[in-house]
Amino acid sequence: MDCIKGFHQNGVKPNSMKLLRVICHMGIYEYTRMPFGIKTAPVHFQRMMDTIFQEEILEGWLVVYIYDIIIYSETWEDHVQYIDRVLNECKPINLRMSLKKCNFGKQELLALGHKVSGLSMEIDQNKVAEVLQKPVPKSIKEMQSFLGFARYYRNYIKNFSHMTSSL
Repeated sequence: MDCIKGFHQNGVKPNSMKLLRVICHMGIYEYTRMPFGIKTAPVHFQRMMDTIFQEEILEGWLVVYIYDIIIYSETWEDHVQYIDRVLNECKPINLRMSLKKCNFGKQELLALGHKVSGLSMEIDQNKVAEVLQKPVPKSIKEMQSFLGFARYYRNYIKNFSHMTSSL
């Protein structure tokens, strides 16, 4: 499940509004909702989502990553019940989901560059293709960028540290 315009659903505290002022020829404006692009917005939104879904997370059938919600279950009946619980948590606080970005009852999904199912977690093959199409790094900065990308998938690469130590 995916929250519509995630950050905009998170209100800004009155004492923080002055920090988000926009001045233009028409006057001074203050955000009342969290705008995109604020450095701390993801942390605040994650904290809000963790608080809202604390019980579900502790029960072990829900994962929240910023504005994405993943529900997993062993049976279809449980899955429907869990979806209903999540939507009931969202309703009183007007937290809205994007229906076109929601996927229900899937056996596997792509999440954060991984293909996840009830049986395994593996690298998204589109990410492998992306790496294979990149040119060979020609500078230290390009190599650092490549290694940063590769480190994210180090659990899939046997002897990763040994192979990259000389780079």
